[in-house]
Amino acid sequence: MKATAKAHPIQGLVKYHGMRDTERRMPYHDSISVCTAPSHTQTTVEFRPDADEDVYVIGGEAVEGRGAERIQAVVDRVRELAGFDHRVRLESENSFPSNIGFGSSASGFAAAAMALSEAADLDMTRPEVSTIARRGSASAARAVTGAFSHLYSGMNDTDCRSERIETDLEDDLRIVAAHVPAYKETEQAHAEAADSHMFQARMAHIHAQIDDMRDALYDGDFDAAFELAEHDSLSLAATTMTGPAGWVYWQPRTIAVFNAVRRLRNEEDVPVYFSTDTGASVYINTTEEHVDRVEEAVADCGVETDVWGVGGPAEVLDESEALF
Repeated sequence: MKATAKAHPIQGLVKYHGMRDTERRMPYHDSISVCTAPSHTQTTVEFRPDADEDVYVIGGEAVEGRGAERIQAVVDRVRELAGFDHRVRLESENSFPSNIGFGSSASGFAAAAMALSEAADLDMTRPEVSTIARRGSASAARAVTGAFSHLYSGMNDTDCRSERIETDLEDDLRIVAAHVPAYKETEQAHAEAADSHMFQARMAHIHAQIDDMRDALYDGDFDAAFELAEHDSLSLAATTMTGPAGWVYWQPRTIAVFNAVRRLRNEEDVPVYFSTDTGASVYINTTEEHVDRVEEAVADCGVETDVWGVGGPAEVLDESEALF
């Protein structure tokens, strides 16, 4: 009753904000993302019928408090589906920085859900596993199905699940990740989303934006897809900044990267667009032909960079790759 899995983090392209059902983490509206690789989370789990308690370890440190509660929500759903109450040991490691806006919770809960369902011998499709991962993080549902994926809204697991979108953009997309470390509190931002006076304005256009993004992906239209993603980042920020807590995630280097991207696009005709989730770090989307020039310009802003491609779905690994 042991398994190891790997999943890639996500970059939100049309991002969800706020949840209608906080216990099952069901968002108000659909969302679309792309997984980034080789960045990943690797997780090993083992159900232990004779153990007295669950043990959760991330990056070598025991997880307690709210973090443990979110993991337990995923574990308990697997136990419910499997029809047993065995205790579990879960250990996880990230290959990239966490809690700076690069989707580590998505890859973490996706890898956990994939490993747990395998260890419990549940015969599930990835869209079905995505409904388990969603209980830890709604974005994790899309990290299960991988690449470009669409999480549908709904009030049950039949509707609120993720499915992959096939597109020719997968091979040519390159993502320059600009690391801008800054503390963020995504859960609170989601909790107060509907209290922003901008929330209803966002809801009014989000459904058309989902349709437009799907069309751009089907057509393989890089500029249309990532211009939409850039605009969605600004819309999301407007909503979070006007909530009760007035969250402002961006830092001076975040804005410097935005400006560098726009100079490349406007002055050098480079196909390049920025995107952020709820954090200060920036995704810069471009093509293989232009990635070196883009990375150079972003690094000149004084930030650490990585270059990523498109990551596939969550997958079960060989037992030789177990973390314990």
